[in-house]
Amino acid sequence: MKTIAVGPLLDEGKWTAYQKLLILGTALTIILDGVDNQLIGPTIPALKAAWNLGDDAFTWVAFAGPFGMMFGGLFGGLFGDRVGRRTALLTSVMSFAVVTLAVSFATGPTILVVLRFLAGLGLGGAMPNAAVLASEYVPRSRRTLAVTMTIVCVPLGGTLASFVSGLVIEKYGCQAPWRIGGILPIILGFILFKVLPESPKFLARHRDRWPELRNVLARMGHKVPADAEFIAEEAPKAAAAHKGSYVEIFAPRRLRDTIGLWFGFFFCLMGNYIAIQWLPTMLTAPDIGFTRPVAIQMLTAFNLGGVGGALLAAVAIQRFGSRLLMLTLSALSIVGAVILAGMKPDPAASLGLFLMIVYTGTLMNAVQTTMYALAAQVYPTEIRGSGVGTAVAIGRIGHALTGPLGPPLMRGGTSIYFGSLGVTMAVVFMAMAVVKRHIERNKPITAGH
Repeated sequence: MKTIAVGPLLDEGKWTAYQKLLILGTALTIILDGVDNQLIGPTIPALKAAWNLGDDAFTWVAFAGPFGMMFGGLFGGLFGDRVGRRTALLTSVMSFAVVTLAVSFATGPTILVVLRFLAGLGLGGAMPNAAVLASEYVPRSRRTLAVTMTIVCVPLGGTLASFVSGLVIEKYGCQAPWRIGGILPIILGFILFKVLPESPKFLARHRDRWPELRNVLARMGHKVPADAEFIAEEAPKAAAAHKGSYVEIFAPRRLRDTIGLWFGFFFCLMGNYIAIQWLPTMLTAPDIGFTRPVAIQMLTAFNLGGVGGALLAAVAIQRFGSRLLMLTLSALSIVGAVILAGMKPDPAASLGLFLMIVYTGTLMNAVQTTMYALAAQVYPTEIRGSGVGTAVAIGRIGHALTGPLGPPLMRGGTSIYFGSLGVTMAVVFMAMAVVKRHIERNKPITAGH
C-alpha cells in the first residue's frame, strides 16, 4: 500500500487547465467580494443627497463593514482550518450576498450600519479562505501568481463597483448597485457549490474524504492507486506535534514575521481604504468641485491601476523575491502620495490628478494584494487559514478606522487627505522590512515552517 504526500505531489506537478479553472472560480468569488465591499464609496455621495445628510452621518456606516470584516477574517480563517477552505469560502459568499441585497432596502444610516456589519462578517471570511484555497490548488512555482490573481480581484471588483454605480445610480437610484451586488453572488455561490472542490491538502487530513481527494487529483492529472493512503506533507510527525494549534502563529520562529504582517496589513488596508471609501466624497466637496460621475471615475482609476500593478508584481516576485519588490513598491507609493498632497485639484484641468491617482493606486494595491501571497508563504498548511485570517483581521481594524478618520482628514484639505496615504505606506515599508520569511528570489515558493 502506497502512502502519498499530497503537498509535494502538487508542488512538483504540472500547472493544468483544470487548476487554472479552479483559480478562475476562486477569483470570481473575490471579484464579487470586492464589488460588495467597495460599493459604499461610490454610493455615499448619492445616499447623502437622497437622505439629505452630511459626511459625518456615514462615519459609522464606513466603520461597520470593515469592523465586521475583522471578525469575519479572524473566525473565517479558523473555520476554514476546521471544516475546509471551500466550505468556509462559499458560506461566506452566500452570507454577504444575502445581506448586501438587504442593504438595497435600507431607509437610513442606522439600519445601514447594522447591515454593513453583518455583510462584513461574510466579506471578511471570504478573503483568507480564497487566498489559502488558491495557494493549495497549484504547484509551488505558481503559488504567488495564483494567490495574487485571486486577491487582485478585490480592486477589480472595486473597479466594477465604481463603474456599475456610475452607470445605474443616475438612472435607477442609489439602491440599484446594492441589488446587483447581492443577486450576482447568490447565483455564483449556487454554481460553485456544485463545481468547486475542496483543497487537496485539507482532504488529505481526513480519511473519510479520501475518495473525494482521489477524484480531485485525477482531474489534476495525477494517477494514484485505488488503495493509496494520503498525508498532507512529507513530515507528518512534525505536523502532528502542533496539530494546527492557533498559538503556532506566535511560535518564536514565526513571531517576527507575524508582527511584521500584522503591521503591514493594518496600515496598508488603512491607506487603501482611505482612498476607496472617501475619494469620491473628497473630490465632490464644494471647495473642490468635481462632479459625482468624474469623482467615481477617479476611484475607478485608482482600483484599475491596482489590478495591473498587482499582476505585474506577482510575476516580478518570481524573479526578484518579495522583499526587494515590496519595499520598492512601498517606497514609490510614498512618493506618489507626497506628489498628490502637493497638487491643487482643478476640475478644469484634471489629467495630472488622474494620472497620479492611477500611479499611486497601482502601487498601493500591488503591495496589498501581494501581501496575501506573502502571508500564505509564512504559515504552513495546518495553520495557514488561521495565520492568514488573523493577519487579514488585523488589517480590517485599520480598514474600519477609515470610517471615523475620513471626515476629519477631508476637512484638512487634499494635502492632509493625500498625505495620510504616504504616512500609512511608510509604516508598511518598515513592516515589510521586518518580515524574515519573504518569498525568495528565483526559487520555488515553499510553505513556511
